[in-house]
Amino acid sequence: MSIKPHHKTILGIWLGWALVMLAYHNFLPARFTIQPPDRALEWTATETMPGSQNGKIYLNEPFMNRHVSWDSEYYLAIAIGGYEDSNIGRIPGEFGSATGSGYWPFVIPQESLGMPGISKSYAFFPFYPMVIRLMSFPLSLLGMNPIATATLAGVLVSMLGTLAAMFALYELALPELGEDGALRSVFYLLIFPSSFFFAEIYTEGLFIGLAFSSLMFLQRKQFGWAILLAVLATFTRAVGVALSIPLFIAWVRTSEWMELDMEWKQLYYRGIPWKIIFNALVAIAPILAFFLWRVSYYGMAFSRVEEEFFGRGLLSLGVSFITWSEGFKAMFGSNPHAAAYYMVEWLGIIVGVSACIAGFKRHPELAIFGTLVVFLSLTSGPAQGMYRYVLAAPPVFLFLSRLGKNPIFDRTWTILSTLLMGIMCAMYMFDMWAG
Repeated sequence: MSIKPHHKTILGIWLGWALVMLAYHNFLPARFTIQPPDRALEWTATETMPGSQNGKIYLNEPFMNRHVSWDSEYYLAIAIGGYEDSNIGRIPGEFGSATGSGYWPFVIPQESLGMPGISKSYAFFPFYPMVIRLMSFPLSLLGMNPIATATLAGVLVSMLGTLAAMFALYELALPELGEDGALRSVFYLLIFPSSFFFAEIYTEGLFIGLAFSSLMFLQRKQFGWAILLAVLATFTRAVGVALSIPLFIAWVRTSEWMELDMEWKQLYYRGIPWKIIFNALVAIAPILAFFLWRVSYYGMAFSRVEEEFFGRGLLSLGVSFITWSEGFKAMFGSNPHAAAYYMVEWLGIIVGVSACIAGFKRHPELAIFGTLVVFLSLTSGPAQGMYRYVLAAPPVFLFLSRLGKNPIFDRTWTILSTLLMGIMCAMYMFDMWAG
């Protein structure tokens, strides 16, 4: 099969981006530094003082150290030592009996762990660390220590996931925007203010690769691949479960829905339409996979750590309204760190919401998924990370590309977005808060 010209173009853009990002992570610290602490949020001042990362072995490996910070610690720990890695902190609490019985299908025998409480690693889904571990096997031939090997593997996984997302986004944008517009949407993906996370030990690159590819296969009516990738996306980040909605809508739109109607009318003669019911269940496979995981020890521990340590929960409407209201007021307050940070966050929210509203007529399935991504993230509790979470909403980049037909918007947005990305990436590299 021959490689299409646009595939070569996208591959070339991705390769250039990857080389620039790797070089930037080495060049910037040689010419630039940041004065701690970071006072962007109430708690960040104490967490960004010199020495705040001491004792966290996964964040202190010199090799590619600028690509790891904050949650990177947990992904590397799970990839190397599993969820019960003794180098990760724990919160008080346990479930059930000392033997851990009753947590089908995954049982963690508490008495054999020798450590009280629940590891903070359980707040993170398993697929990204699993892929890091798989990628680490061939890279171990380089002779580096396990942390360095896993770090290199994690960056490669994130970048390759980004490449998959670029191909998928191009295909999603092509019918409406044409080749130039589709390439522009791919470019805007790479320069979005939070897109530097695609080059870090974070799930963003892999998740959008899986989610966008699932939506692309759905657009092509290749439901098997769409469902498989949606399930894997769900095991990468919780919001992947939202892919069940466009999958189910696609099932409804097929002839099987009409067939189901006729099946039920003739139920007395033909019996229960098991095939159609089975296909409907397959269409909501991400929900079923999430539920299976949720009733396991891993899912219960996830909920406990998310709520008690990270302060997040599903549809925390009241808390979210209060925290984001305070974040809005912070833009006009006396703390310049908080003001600058929340300007970027609110920019992400405004772009995300506007894009999803504008996309409903053109791409209803994409808009529904994007809306769920934005809404579930916005109502999870703490007022932070939204400009990163909207990366998973494909309408954002179709919307920007549509606006980018105007050369004034195109040049202005490119300058603004690239400068913001450079600043936020620098904050991340120096272990300051970057959302």
